[in-house]
Amino acid sequence: MQPSKICATCGTYYSSNASYDVCPICADDRQYLPEGGQRWTTPEELTSRYSVRTNQLRQNVYELEIAPSFAIAQRAFLILSPQGNVLWDCIPLLNEPIVEFIKARGGLRAIAFSHPHYYSNMHDWAATFDCPVYIHRSDEQWIFGKGDRVELWDGTENPLWDGMRLINVGGHFPGSSILHVPSLSEEGAVFCGDTLVISPNKKHIAVMYSYPNRMPLPHGEVQRIKKQVEAIPFDMLFSFMRDLNLTEDVKEIFDRSMERYLQ
Repeated sequence: MQPSKICATCGTYYSSNASYDVCPICADDRQYLPEGGQRWTTPEELTSRYSVRTNQLRQNVYELEIAPSFAIAQRAFLILSPQGNVLWDCIPLLNEPIVEFIKARGGLRAIAFSHPHYYSNMHDWAATFDCPVYIHRSDEQWIFGKGDRVELWDGTENPLWDGMRLINVGGHFPGSSILHVPSLSEEGAVFCGDTLVISPNKKHIAVMYSYPNRMPLPHGEVQRIKKQVEAIPFDMLFSFMRDLNLTEDVKEIFDRSMERYLQ
């Protein structure tokens, strides 16, 4: 690992000699700077104060979280699949216990992302597991210290293996994407990060330009997302934060939510 500094608000890693006084991701109006301004931390401090918690959600799905909560409390998913495992999104802490945990389950064939708020220390993850990182080309500008393992993809879909596919939905970011895994249920599961966000009461699904700053998407963009997602078969949805999962009436909740936006 090269010497790094970490934005304590979003968890993005930067080279220690990077000239940024303010995290570019948090300075964007889809994110925010905390009261008191920019705060930085280091990998050493993160490792000494935090650990990675794993939780098995399904037979072949684990969620990975930093404990206690750090940055935007994002979670990553380890998805086990016969032809190779996928890490969906990323968390800013990579330590020996989680490395051994993943290696014991077959390692990683790829890392894939929903959007830039989760890039964190993706280069360290990719180097450790010797795997590519899939990011939609529309979000290339948010990749800092681009390494040789980043593979940019174009268009609406990028097929992986075992029927899995990355789908560019847009909205939150131009490259915002979801991962469709058909083997996890009758219709398939969707991992969506912040591309779609499940409400705490599990009765609504949000699509927004900025979630923390409460900035909506244009009416036409909501219509486009609604039409695209309706055509994807799925009956399980896993969003960005712990417990934001839907396993019943998922399409009905999505349709009602989008109609409410459009009204």
